[in-house]
Amino acid sequence: MNAAPDNPIWQALRSDHAALGAGDDCAAAYRAEVAPFVGVAAADARCGEALAALLGERETCYLVGVIPPQVPGWQLHDHGVIDQMVCAAVPEVPPGPPVVELGAGHLDDMLALTALVYPGYFRHDTPRMGRYLGIYRDGRLAAMAGERMALPGWREISGVCTHPDHLGRGYAQRLVALATRRIAADGRRPFLHVSAANGRAKRIYEHLGYADRVALAHYVLRR
Repeated sequence: MNAAPDNPIWQALRSDHAALGAGDDCAAAYRAEVAPFVGVAAADARCGEALAALLGERETCYLVGVIPPQVPGWQLHDHGVIDQMVCAAVPEVPPGPPVVELGAGHLDDMLALTALVYPGYFRHDTPRMGRYLGIYRDGRLAAMAGERMALPGWREISGVCTHPDHLGRGYAQRLVALATRRIAADGRRPFLHVSAANGRAKRIYEHLGYADRVALAHYVLRR
């Protein structure tokens, strides 16, 4: 059985996403142009030192799950617990407007939307992490969702965002349902992360068949 994503960044970088980052048997990081995520094999000082040596001139990174006690030259800030949710039942896709596969020609629109809704997480090469879907309304990207971390047997849904002018129309729900079904069809278990304080998003995911699996530590690492 494939290991559950208790240390998802580390597990992805040591398997399916190894080509998108760098690291060794103690610490790993996505390339800065891909994502600001880093991970360690264990919560010990040796891995914290290895991570510091790996990061170079970066300024801000994020860790999930396993957190080292310290990273020399950096400050660790508790960013609050996030809930990892796993799809318990593949959802039906709610009706809605046409959905398009997002590619290189849509990158500027994707960067603009994520910068507005979730600044700092989505980078120029983030689409290399997985497949993305979007809904356009009146020539503008109104909503999107896609895939982020990948590890054996598992695939994370992320990049779920809706332009403020289009909230409450079910676009994100439609996109997450489609992305979930596609991952399940690939023979992987869909999972996602959501802030424990974001009750509205959690209710949407629960409606789509997701259930809490584990609460994970979420830390920001700043130079």
